[in-house]
Amino acid sequence: MRVTANREVCVGAGMCALTAPEVFDQDEEDGRVHLLTDNPLDEQRDKVREAERLCPSRALAISG
Repeated sequence: MRVTANREVCVGAGMCALTAPEVFDQDEEDGRVHLLTDNPLDEQRDKVREAERLCPSRALAISG
């Protein structure tokens, strides 16, 4: 699994950081997504998929 986050599309809702804090954080200045890893561990994948589903701006993408 590979994860990408489009900061230009992100609205800073924070659902990703709340759902999968091991993979996503929010920038302290603008609140937009900050990707901690683009290759989450197997045990983090369900949370990453949930974060992608919950993202209101569709800034997250999963491949592989």
